[in-house]
Amino acid sequence: MDTLRMEAPHRDVLVKNSVIEAVESPGSAAPDDAVPLDASDRLLIPGLINTHTHGHGSLGRGQGDRWTLELLLNAGPWISGQRTLEDKRLAAQLNAAEMVLKGCTACYDLYFEFPTPSIAGIDAVADGYRDIGMRAVIAPMAADRSLYEAIPELMETLPDGLRQQAESLALAPAEATLEASRALLENWRHDRDVLSPAIAPTIPQHCSDEFLLASRDMARDYGVGLHMHLAESKVQAQVGKARYGKTQTAHLHDLGLLGPNFVGAHCVWLEDDDVRRMADTGSAITHQPGCNLRIGSGIAPVRKFIDADIAVGIGTDGSNASDNQNMFEAIRLAANVSRVMDADHARWISAPEALAIGTLGGARLLGYEGRLGRIERGYLADIVFLDLGSVNYVPLNDPVRQLVNCEDATAVDTVMIDGRIVVKGKSFTAFDFPKLRRDVESAMQRLNETTMANRALAEQLEPLVASYCSGLARAPYPVRRTLHCLSC
Repeated sequence: MDTLRMEAPHRDVLVKNSVIEAVESPGSAAPDDAVPLDASDRLLIPGLINTHTHGHGSLGRGQGDRWTLELLLNAGPWISGQRTLEDKRLAAQLNAAEMVLKGCTACYDLYFEFPTPSIAGIDAVADGYRDIGMRAVIAPMAADRSLYEAIPELMETLPDGLRQQAESLALAPAEATLEASRALLENWRHDRDVLSPAIAPTIPQHCSDEFLLASRDMARDYGVGLHMHLAESKVQAQVGKARYGKTQTAHLHDLGLLGPNFVGAHCVWLEDDDVRRMADTGSAITHQPGCNLRIGSGIAPVRKFIDADIAVGIGTDGSNASDNQNMFEAIRLAANVSRVMDADHARWISAPEALAIGTLGGARLLGYEGRLGRIERGYLADIVFLDLGSVNYVPLNDPVRQLVNCEDATAVDTVMIDGRIVVKGKSFTAFDFPKLRRDVESAMQRLNETTMANRALAEQLEPLVASYCSGLARAPYPVRRTLHCLSC
């Protein structure tokens, strides 16, 4: 694991266009036309990189409490439905704005459109990120089975009236969704160095094998990433065994989806053989500790991933699942949850490791390895300036440990992306955030009305989905990733 140095020496940083030209001792000669930027009393760090978020989730913040993953998915047509193109742009803007204000400069966004992704919709999402000035890999989530179809026999347990309504939530036919994804890739109009596309067949059992194979081929044909939720919850793990007679990861491996362009999200319930499969194929993993705790999925064995030399990044997940887009919090949690996974303190994730995963690890997963994650000559100029006058750094004993263990994003003062200052003095330099707030509040007033029927259906289905899925979650499984009962 490549870690960061513990010291924070005084340096001058020269940025030319979008690239770091030099990192030199204070007082070094600068070009005559250089524009000075005072960074005294500031700690400069590489922009944090969020390797798993959902831009559509920003408008769903606070709409659920004691939801498992399956109950969150059950609520999807309510909390993410009936969106106009403008709503989709606003959601992406809000997601990006929060990340940038909290020191994150790049992300991997699995954005969901119902019933199928569209060029206009994903263009609106990309425009939202561009408006903020943030880098993003945008992977429209896609599937050809709904939650109720993906979990064996769940649909059959529903009363007739509710079953018919659940059947009405079916996704578009596979070919329609695949054609829409191809059209997106062929008509991508954005600067791929800043906004690039990827493929996201959302969850293995939510996709037919034909859908998965077509997604695999599409990702290879167009040279883009393939990002999936994998073994996120115990229910998912149990359903994988029931549907495939093997783990989800083994099934994806047999289908040829695993590989250097593959990112598995969460991976809480991977078995040891699954970890080896991910390592042997050069696949990567993104760790969402906050979401995993929030929706009760469990704790991922990240030390095992690191020991197997798997590339690992850190993500926040969507704000409808884990409440915020604070990568400092996600990095801290990544370090802290490792402490309940192993009695050997030497195997806990250290502060330097956690910060490296949240920067260099993220750069690798987004396709920016060797270009992002360091403040070093030749790297892209994505730099966050933290105010050393913040209580988080008084006294300044160890900058890396305090970044991981003390920072909560309140010290973020200035943010540079691609050599441009997008935040200064904690405010956007060119984006009208107060207007975004007004527009979002107005949109939510309308959406709360237009999704009333979806909400009523979700609330009727919730106890039935919860009862069925809790039975699956109580059944024994070969690995243990939760602490609330010995049988889990």
